[in-house]
Amino acid sequence: MRNEYVTTMIVSNTKVSLVKAMYMINRLLILIRIIAIVLFIGWRIKHNNSDVMWFWVTSVVADVWFTFSWLLYQLPKINPIKRVPDLAALQQHYDLPDGSSILPGIDVFVTTADSVDEPVLYTMNCVLSILAVDYPIDRYACYLSDDSGTLIEYEALVETANFAALWVPFCRKHSIEPRAPENYFQREGMIYTGRSPGEFMNDYSHVCMEYEEFKARLAALDGTIRERSDVYNALKATEGDAKATWMANGTEWPGTWVEPAENHVKGHHAGVVQVVLEHPSSSSKSQPEVQVSSVSLLNFDGVDVRLPMLVYMARAKSPDYDHNKKAGNLNAPLRVSALLSNAPFVINFDCDHYINDSKALRAAMCFMLDARDGDNTAFVQFPQRFENVDPTDRYGNHNRVFFDGAMYALNGFQGPSFVGTGCMFRRLALYGIDPPRWRSDDIQVDTVKFGNSVPLLKSVLAALNQDRGIVTPPANLDDSSFLAEMTTVVSASFDIGTDWGRGVGYIYKIATEDMVTGFRIHGQGWHSMYCTMEVDAFRGTAPINLADRLYQIVRWAGGSVEMFFSHNNPLFAGPRLHPMQRTVYLNYNIYPVTSVFILLYALCPVMWLIPEEILIQRPFTRYVIYLIITIALIHIIGLLEIRWAGTNWLDWWRNEQFFTIASLSAYPTVLLHMVVKLLTRGKGIRFKVTSKQTTAEDDDDKYAEMYELRWVPIMIPAAAVLFSNTMAIGVAMGKTVVYGAVWPKEQQKNAALGLLFNLWLMILLQPFALAIIGRRSKNPNILFVLFPVAFVVFALVYIGVHFFVVNFFPSMEI
Repeated sequence: MRNEYVTTMIVSNTKVSLVKAMYMINRLLILIRIIAIVLFIGWRIKHNNSDVMWFWVTSVVADVWFTFSWLLYQLPKINPIKRVPDLAALQQHYDLPDGSSILPGIDVFVTTADSVDEPVLYTMNCVLSILAVDYPIDRYACYLSDDSGTLIEYEALVETANFAALWVPFCRKHSIEPRAPENYFQREGMIYTGRSPGEFMNDYSHVCMEYEEFKARLAALDGTIRERSDVYNALKATEGDAKATWMANGTEWPGTWVEPAENHVKGHHAGVVQVVLEHPSSSSKSQPEVQVSSVSLLNFDGVDVRLPMLVYMARAKSPDYDHNKKAGNLNAPLRVSALLSNAPFVINFDCDHYINDSKALRAAMCFMLDARDGDNTAFVQFPQRFENVDPTDRYGNHNRVFFDGAMYALNGFQGPSFVGTGCMFRRLALYGIDPPRWRSDDIQVDTVKFGNSVPLLKSVLAALNQDRGIVTPPANLDDSSFLAEMTTVVSASFDIGTDWGRGVGYIYKIATEDMVTGFRIHGQGWHSMYCTMEVDAFRGTAPINLADRLYQIVRWAGGSVEMFFSHNNPLFAGPRLHPMQRTVYLNYNIYPVTSVFILLYALCPVMWLIPEEILIQRPFTRYVIYLIITIALIHIIGLLEIRWAGTNWLDWWRNEQFFTIASLSAYPTVLLHMVVKLLTRGKGIRFKVTSKQTTAEDDDDKYAEMYELRWVPIMIPAAAVLFSNTMAIGVAMGKTVVYGAVWPKEQQKNAALGLLFNLWLMILLQPFALAIIGRRSKNPNILFVLFPVAFVVFALVYIGVHFFVVNFFPSMEI
């Protein structure tokens, strides 16, 4: 694999001989497997001898599809490139000797949809990690986009700003990593890398105590808001009036109320924009002060105690308009930030993620400012990493085969796809502006495209004219007309009649807004980059319960299939999309179709219940040998891939297992839904916010949620496959006892080869089997007891039924 050290001025490309050899072997094996598959399919068609011809035809079609799907997945990996940012070079060129910096501005978006399913503490830790990031304080701003419109999120953000006045200088003084306090204080062991070891323990203890008090204040906010609102309602409201929710300054909260009322209910409320912390260079006094008790105990001499701009916002909602889910929740801060800071770069985070390496924003800048092709780079995607996953990664949450293999490989073409969070964009690319190599001199900036807001149109023109601009504080925050304009750009109807959600901003009308947004940008000719760091740049939480994980997969796969049946079909993309990039998106669109044939094969074990021997292909032995060779080649290629990608065998194996589980549950559900949608012109896949709340009763086990059985309908096909394979092996054992002495050797051999398939499926479905036994799966070795017992039970049942039929119904045979 090539390693490109991306810097501003210094570029070095190296390829280690061992990696190069592995790379060539990988290509050779791909070619060998293609030849083997062609020979295999040709042999099958030439020897079309089967006991069930319709099944033989279906299986040949399946083999052709498997080959096509595998090629779509494999071909984009022929030129993998790993790019590494050179932070030292960036500092040398953009940090000035006087301590200032000429790095460009960044607007950071944090999105949250529900303060219950997405706990406030998670969101505020994300914000704290952003406020403490290692980036020039006056050159970035943080925007919390709250789609629930609740006062608790706003007041929690105010509390966070106050605590940040202590936390952020503490992080800067002692070089703390990570800079999300909840994750920092939960670390086992303490490795200190700062420059004040004598003061560290005193500061640590005090900040830890203050953080516990901060958490207590967050936990009490719900009750505090209710009590305050009851008091104000008793004083100000007349009898029969709806009970409002009141802010601390005695004004009604314009968003959703604690007790729902018309125009103040989830999905129907006014827009809110509140600047919690103004720009640090602002003349007004908006920066919070460290509490007196903290000043007396902590010495911050020589530490910059300023905080970046911090803004709370909630877009308006109305039942008369489509809210466009997460894409709409991202476009709203894109417009508000254009009025407030208008940074040339933006980066978005889900509220359950946090910055794990404080230099992550600088790392992304290495790519955006690269002298070679930085100006044509639209976005820099970081891998998603999770820390709440069990050590064995039972349900493949880490997905490292994708993030460390497939995404690396895309660096060799137009770049990785956008995967929802932890992605830095060039603002102009989100605005639908062409890259410099394709850009015309006459760019239309009008109300038809961007909406009826003059300040917004001016900000777009300013973004076009600036090269590497900075975050500048707005001079008119106290101007009522300017405040009204900010509310206008987050109104429920602002997008109507404009290009927002189509050619501008994040794309609407599809569940996977991230994939389609990246596709639209690539289609314009932009490139993207994939950035990994020695320490994970960002970390988040993943759904570790199987039901939640499958629903997540349904959303991703559903949006992918919807994309194929939309105007974003990659087959009809323009000529600027690289052919291999087109292949990538096509694979994203159609990979769930593979589940139809996997499900068909997985249900084959029911044939063990038929008295006669039924073979899909004759001669059966040669057929199985061909299968083993082609499947083994896949796995050998996979093992080589994990070598150059830097992953391990367990990551690859979990990927294999969970793809099988999803193919027998989530993917068929998606395809069925899509068929119904096409026939009835119904709506697409519904977005379901994955709950981050822990509902398991065992609070002492942080993985207790994984052991909870939540039965959902999409599990039925996988359960049927697991049961039929268990029964098939048991019946096979029973038939061996009954007929073993009279079966010819050829039939015995065929039966043994057929059982290999049953056993292989059982191994692949092991995580699913653990899921359906619930809490007993804490000890995964229990399957070594349960499965043999089940096999023996089914074998005894078969033997008993056989002798009953022979003795009482001799004309029948089973």
